Amino acid sequence: MPKLKTKSGAKKRFKVTATGKVMFAHRGKRHGMIKRTKKQIRQLRGTSVLFKTDGDNVKKYFLPNA
Repeated sequence: MPKLKTKSGAKKRFKVTATGKVMFAHRGKRHGMIKRTKKQIRQLRGTSVLFKTDGDNVKKYFLPNA
């Protein structure tokens, strides 16, 4: 059976922590900051943890080697 490859789009978007949680960066901060409110820009800072079921799906289908 061939090796499972990691989806290259997923490895750019997600990171698996040491405890097995899946981290992701918020969307909507690439361009167009002028039209966003200051509160929106502030709240989109940093990373967050996916819900457990979503994280399990990401690890199973997109990051098999994580």
